[in-house]
Amino acid sequence: MPYMIYKRHSVYYEINGKKDQPLIIFINGLTQNTALWGVQTEQLNELGYQTLTFDLLGQGKSFKPILSINFDENVDVLHQLINEVGAKKAYIAGISFGGVTAMQFALRFPQQCKGLIIMSAFSEMDNRLKMLGFNLYQGLTLVGLNMLLDLLLPINLSSQYLKENEQRLKSLRKLSLAKNDLYAVQNLMESINTFEGFTGELKKVKTPTLILNGEFDYLTPRWCHELMRQNIKNSRLVIIQHAFHAFTIEFPMITNRLFDYFVRKVENNTWKGDQTVWVATDNPKSKEVLYPYHGDHMRAICIAPLKEKDTEKPARRPGVKKTKKAAKTG
Repeated sequence: MPYMIYKRHSVYYEINGKKDQPLIIFINGLTQNTALWGVQTEQLNELGYQTLTFDLLGQGKSFKPILSINFDENVDVLHQLINEVGAKKAYIAGISFGGVTAMQFALRFPQQCKGLIIMSAFSEMDNRLKMLGFNLYQGLTLVGLNMLLDLLLPINLSSQYLKENEQRLKSLRKLSLAKNDLYAVQNLMESINTFEGFTGELKKVKTPTLILNGEFDYLTPRWCHELMRQNIKNSRLVIIQHAFHAFTIEFPMITNRLFDYFVRKVENNTWKGDQTVWVATDNPKSKEVLYPYHGDHMRAICIAPLKEKDTEKPARRPGVKKTKKAAKTG
């Protein structure tokens, strides 16, 4: 089990795949650990990529500080870790809490960032997102880690997935309780108490960037990702159909295809970061990987240009007779 020492603290990591192949680094969400990237690691290694997963300070098998954690140190840990494994550049993929770290890493260490994959993340908070974060924090501190996980499950996953994977989720829940510590997770959550939006800084990001957002992401909805798309010039936004916040768990085959598609495009110098919006196909075996979004992607209802033949006029109320005057005008 490899560990890196960061300021006398141990950071657990796993690196797999062939050396000298493109390296993809995954950054955990708040209550995640390295084990939850197992499907990504296995499939991407088979496709010829090298993968690196690690636990942030306060997570999984890494050191769990008793006192507060500085959010900026997540970026410093990743910077040191890339040097530790002898990589010059890597594709940085972060989800949720980890997605924020990925963006800040691209801002501070662009020379180490060959490509950026941002998933279910945010660069600023509105009042609703702040209140959701506060509710999650209250659940953790007033009740416990059990409560936080119970609140996160219906936010992260669809009803169908929750039903079909009830027993598996019970095992994952126990694993998360065993590998995480209440006060360490509390420290991680408190590290963003002083969070300040950095949307304006994203214009400095020149790295090829793939932005992924679940169709039904309740925690970090479309507007969060729209800000990234508008401000990162070399980006594209892709919507994952039927997906909620934790789509890497619910739709691993589809997301792995998108990772492979993106990295291949960048490696072959064919990536087009034109700030367009796309939809990922919902069949991982289809020939097409994604298709352009038609309509207003900021709406829950897709509004496309209408033709008169596609519209219907309102029907008359029952019992109301059509007058001669109405007949002439209507």
